[in-house]
Amino acid sequence: MSARPSPASAAVTVAFWVVVGLTMPLLFLVAALIFAVTAPFDPDRRVLHAFVCRSCHAYLRVNPLWRVRVEGRERIPRGPSVLVVNHQSMADVAACMGLHRPFKFVSKASLFSLPVVGWAMKMLRYVRLERGRPHSTRAMLDQCRHWLRRGMSVLMFPEGTYAPGAALLHFKPGAFVLARDERVPMVRVNIRIRVLDPVDFPAGADAVQVATAMRERFARELGRPT
Repeated sequence: MSARPSPASAAVTVAFWVVVGLTMPLLFLVAALIFAVTAPFDPDRRVLHAFVCRSCHAYLRVNPLWRVRVEGRERIPRGPSVLVVNHQSMADVAACMGLHRPFKFVSKASLFSLPVVGWAMKMLRYVRLERGRPHSTRAMLDQCRHWLRRGMSVLMFPEGTYAPGAALLHFKPGAFVLARDERVPMVRVNIRIRVLDPVDFPAGADAVQVATAMRERFARELGRPT
């Protein structure tokens, strides 16, 4: 049986979500203004992405019960790469913003329909994916290739959804297909956040085998069963 949170912890959590609820619409208005000013000369939305990164990651520092640490940011290549991230909670997206690098998120399509959050994702030109639909997967891969060829990294959760348990979920091969085909390095990002050394895709390697090997590396780093 899980322990109930203390009254102080519950109060802090409620206060945190009140702050988020009050400030997010204001931040969106600022983001919309940045979008209007920079869109004509910044089609990749790099300026807007930088603002959203710092705004979203700041929320993790507002809650005094959370400790946020980013390790190994310097390992991320300056050029395009495929950022491969294990998925443990709904806070992972905000945590990844602490990487402070330009990239395009690959996210489930339903999030693009949300007020404020979805609007911002559309302005940022993030990549949508409808799970279980092959045509959507192909469209997602095509969009990711487009961004990689423009020098923009893409960030993907190969598990597809977050895994709150001890074991990692099966890694889908999409991210590894991209890295292989576009000849860009794969960068492993372990949510704490800790960036591990980039991995160049071996020539002629099978994407499914590389996905399995990468999953095993994540499991070792996390001390989780494979």
